[in-house]
Amino acid sequence: MRYAPVTERLAGLGGAKWEVHMLARRMAAAGEPVIELTIGEPDVPTPPALMDTAAAAMRAGRTGYSNGRGEPGLVAALADRYTARRGRRIDRNQIMCFPGTQTTLYAVLNALVSTGDEVLVGDPMYATYEGLIRSTGATVVPVPLRPAAGFRMQPADVAPRITPRSRVLFLNSPHNPTGAVLSRDDLTALCGIAQDHDLWLLCDEVYEDLLFPGTTFASPLDLPEFAERVIVASSISKSHAAPGFRSGWCVGPAEFCSRLLPLSETMLFGSQPFIADMTAAAVSAPSPIAADMMARFHRRALLIRDALHGRNGLAVHIPQAGMFALLDIRATGMTGDAFARTLLAEAKVATMPGESFGTALTGWLRLSLTQPDDRIAEACARIATFAARKVAA
Repeated sequence: MRYAPVTERLAGLGGAKWEVHMLARRMAAAGEPVIELTIGEPDVPTPPALMDTAAAAMRAGRTGYSNGRGEPGLVAALADRYTARRGRRIDRNQIMCFPGTQTTLYAVLNALVSTGDEVLVGDPMYATYEGLIRSTGATVVPVPLRPAAGFRMQPADVAPRITPRSRVLFLNSPHNPTGAVLSRDDLTALCGIAQDHDLWLLCDEVYEDLLFPGTTFASPLDLPEFAERVIVASSISKSHAAPGFRSGWCVGPAEFCSRLLPLSETMLFGSQPFIADMTAAAVSAPSPIAADMMARFHRRALLIRDALHGRNGLAVHIPQAGMFALLDIRATGMTGDAFARTLLAEAKVATMPGESFGTALTGWLRLSLTQPDDRIAEACARIATFAARKVAA
């Protein structure tokens, strides 16, 4: 039988990147004492008040069809939120709502690029980004994010990779998996490159509310001089511990949103109104749980550093934000994939191989910070013992 080219473009880019995580889940279901440090799922439930809002909306009949842009109440709430946060007026016609950041990015990229185009994106990158770009027929152009620069994208690494086929510079700040946060100066320089080469600048900002102490968030939306080419995406998945509700959005130029609307209507013709009501309530006030999550994740990152950094050649990269820390295991002589698989089999600790996020993290692991402190400490003890054996060998 014949299949569309998209199936070939995405071959191996779906669940294959999460094989260690899925194997760990099967082992845990079979009763093995696995400590899971793989995915970035919040460690607290969705705030009850938000679930009450969704339930009340359902009981009130908010279960009908919506529209391709988003429910008016949510669109208005997002326009107010971004106007307040970015210090300039963001109008309702600059907002589009989707089921989660993943769907948002899929729609945005399909509106911006197609076969023959190129998208510049940082390497390492979130595990789904390669598939999102390839789904359009465009080519992924990795831009190395260097540990020496704190994994922040450097203009000097972007410029040589721009070609006549370049269309989008795709950023992620705060960054997954590294936890790096781009400064206003970084963004000004990167937006300047985008402007010089007539590129769109797309930024995934889903971890905006999970900044660690001493870190200041900046958005390309803060820079009105580049407004005609900037699009940002986000959701309530992380900030409000609501990944299962699938509620995200993008903010961009009004003309872009107008052109995106028919694609949204073709894909979905609207998200669930009761979830939109819940999201409107969520974005209209500070998250009641983000600050506590941030404090826990930062404390656990420091716990991992204290337990593993400098032991048996291991090195820990402390993030500026988010839900993950990075562990450099290259001193063992193993790839991240081999280390993660063997660690799971022998020590019952599940981690994400760095190679799931790009070639730049070959020989690294991503460790989730969403387990309780005592479980993190136990996982670190197992990792240290395991690494000592591998280095000795």
